[in-house]
Amino acid sequence: MGEHLSRRSLLRLAGLAAAGIGADALKGGWLTDEAAAGPAAVASGAISCVLAPEQTEGPYYVANEQVRRNITEGRPGRPLTLRLAVVDASTCRPIKSAAVDVWHCDALGNYSGVDGDDGTFMRGVQRTNARGIATFRTVYPGWYQGRTVHIHVKVHVRGNVVHTGQLYFPDRVTDAVYRRAPYSGRPNRDVRNPADAIYRNGGKRSLLSLKKIEAGYVGTIRMGVHR
Repeated sequence: MGEHLSRRSLLRLAGLAAAGIGADALKGGWLTDEAAAGPAAVASGAISCVLAPEQTEGPYYVANEQVRRNITEGRPGRPLTLRLAVVDASTCRPIKSAAVDVWHCDALGNYSGVDGDDGTFMRGVQRTNARGIATFRTVYPGWYQGRTVHIHVKVHVRGNVVHTGQLYFPDRVTDAVYRRAPYSGRPNRDVRNPADAIYRNGGKRSLLSLKKIEAGYVGTIRMGVHR
């Protein structure tokens, strides 16, 4: 009963994402006027950037993952497109060609590449475009004991790790998603955002902004980093 992603549904999701949030992304400040940006503008409040909070890498990081946009490998789940913007926290200017590395569990709470598993699902790397945005096609993560729902992220600029963090989901959205298969087969998740020890340490600033579209969800966030 799980929602398997076909090539057709993935293409539809990507098209709806581009059409549905392009204007919102511009309004949200992902594209900045370089002539107007700069430390003085940040200091005056004319431009507002928030340094993405550093959070633990966790035990399931695997280095040198594949450079790819679609990280599902056919696993079931509610389709989710991630649009992750990387900007310079000092100027708010987009950072082009940053390597964004994401990994998370599948809809059933399993991680690939660890504990004897040699898979690569729900892992991948993308370079940011001229607008500082890296895009991934994945599924809404499941849950596992002791943690709220989350996605891990690393940002690399010129070979240096400039940010390690985690991305979170509003509990009310997760509740709605988890009422459907395959998530509904694993009820009674044990930790919500306010009770998660890692979320309490800056997680509110790492909440994804979620937009529901016909084919699933689009999650966006702007991560301010120091080069």
